[in-house]
Amino acid sequence: MEFLLDPSIWAGLLTLIVLEIVLGIDNLVFIAILADKLPPKQRDKARLIGLSLALIMRLGLLSLISWMVTLTRPLFSIGEFSFSGRDLILLLGGLFLLFKATMELHERLENRGHDEGANRGYASFWAVVVQIVILDAVFSLDAVITAVGMVNNLAVMMTAVIIAMGVMLLASKPLTNFVNAHPTVVVLCLSFLLMIGLSLVAEGFGFHIPKGYLYAAIGFSILIELFNQIARRNFMRHQARRPMRERTAEAIQRLMGGRRRSESNGGDSHEVAAALPQETFKDEERYMINGVLTLASRSIRSIMTPRGDISWVDIERPLEEIRIQLLDTPHSLFPVCRGELDEIVGVVRAKELLVALDHGVDVATFAAATPPIIIPETLDPLNLLSVLRRAKGSFVVVTSEFGVVQGLVTPLDVLEAIAGEFPDEDETPDIIADGDGWLVKGATDLHSLQQLFDTQELVRPEDDHASLAGLLIAQKGQLPKAGEIFDMPPLRFQIVEATDYRVDLVRVTRERNEHDEEEG
Repeated sequence: MEFLLDPSIWAGLLTLIVLEIVLGIDNLVFIAILADKLPPKQRDKARLIGLSLALIMRLGLLSLISWMVTLTRPLFSIGEFSFSGRDLILLLGGLFLLFKATMELHERLENRGHDEGANRGYASFWAVVVQIVILDAVFSLDAVITAVGMVNNLAVMMTAVIIAMGVMLLASKPLTNFVNAHPTVVVLCLSFLLMIGLSLVAEGFGFHIPKGYLYAAIGFSILIELFNQIARRNFMRHQARRPMRERTAEAIQRLMGGRRRSESNGGDSHEVAAALPQETFKDEERYMINGVLTLASRSIRSIMTPRGDISWVDIERPLEEIRIQLLDTPHSLFPVCRGELDEIVGVVRAKELLVALDHGVDVATFAAATPPIIIPETLDPLNLLSVLRRAKGSFVVVTSEFGVVQGLVTPLDVLEAIAGEFPDEDETPDIIADGDGWLVKGATDLHSLQQLFDTQELVRPEDDHASLAGLLIAQKGQLPKAGEIFDMPPLRFQIVEATDYRVDLVRVTRERNEHDEEEG
């Protein structure tokens, strides 16, 4: 037992344990990648068998030190190269490692054979075990030669191998789970195996590559991958803070494709678009899906019919004038008011009120039977849908915090927010194509313009305006005059008609970039 008190024995043992663990990491990574090809229930079994066989091989080779020495003797020569038994083993093992790592890397890059699910094709258990045995032989030879070169005591060598393999057995499952859970780590490990395979082939031909160079390159790559994983984790945390609705809408909009381009894409957007398959959605479908996804982020003001466009019945007017108004206006529902729009008595249907007038029924009494449903302008559009259901085909009145009527919302307004405008008989469309541009009413909703022009630059959550006129007034800081031009790439706005108190008509054109000119 005196040899246990020798410090050189303990120093050699600790050094050899560290080296055996480092040399065994290569084997462990390859076993993790091969085990991933098996059904989940067989992976732990294959991993334990692989490491156990590696331990048995290393102990067996250590017990045959005299035979190991003969492996370094040249067997034959080809030209300037002489080959020993060790060289042949390293050469064949390196070629096998290059072949297997290349095939695995190709599968990963082509995304074939790695889809999780019931239809995934798994490899044969014993086919995987045979591959593990072949690699064990190569890696064990390298580890044993290192041990023989460092320590002369067989007991110390065997002890170091057993301890190192025990550590690897404990660390194998967490390492295997981590490697297989991170695709970029798998690709990095396969690149390590390519590098190791190349070094083994070089060793077989007699070209010694210092291990320090390999481990320095591997260590640096692992450090970069660590930064990559930290950045990815932080990105996922940031994404998790965003509302699920927003993330889902953004993902579906990306799937819809179309002409939308973000600044982050820059000049590569055309290359990305060319690489993608033809879009599945037609323009009309994309418009409607986009309308549904953005409905929750809109304000009631962007959906409602504004106060200035409301047709209402004044009960203080003569009955004959009310009759003529009902017959001349195409609307089927009217708010009935007393003198002014803010004094709403009730909501009536035109045909029912005409019948009531023929029978001499008092208009105020008739309208009071159906009082209006009033909502604040701050109401969420999704909650608006439940209110419209309770209205049973009627409309709801939108008021400010002071009770001033701002507009009204009908089910048709919600449909127009999703599918586009449906003008009444007495209305002209808000947007009219005009040569290479569009004539747009100042009261046009900005969300509709965004969907039409495929841009995200018109509506910002912090803005308090919902119409094109409001946007242009905010840009100038005061009411613009006819003829003024506003550039908001990729769009240009020119005021066509304006009064002292509002913007009536705007011409919108899209700036042509070099790509569009080449296509033209």
